[in-house]
Amino acid sequence: MPIDIEKFDESSDVELSEPTNGEKVVQFLARNNDAAFTPAEIADGAGVKRNSVGTVLRRLEDRDLVRHKGDYWAIGDMDRVRDAYRNHQMMQKLDERCGEEDPENWKNHAAEEK
Repeated sequence: MPIDIEKFDESSDVELSEPTNGEKVVQFLARNNDAAFTPAEIADGAGVKRNSVGTVLRRLEDRDLVRHKGDYWAIGDMDRVRDAYRNHQMMQKLDERCGEEDPENWKNHAAEEK
């Protein structure tokens, strides 16, 4: 789908990229934080392929961004979700300015500085 040339000229690569499946799922669940959904419902509501939503949900659960009981999934603690989103934005900005880096290199460098 084409975009306006002014948006193209004023946007960074990050702003023009499509959200990841994980971002789509978190956004869907956050917008619907008063309910829990099956993976099929999440796939349909978030616009994610059904065969990948299970993996996405497990990865998000590992990061404490979603929770589940039985067959139903819901957004996790909203403070945790907000913190993760802010961290994600900060990392994107750093990648934009400094180029993509391996997070382990950042950790190793930080440890050396102590």
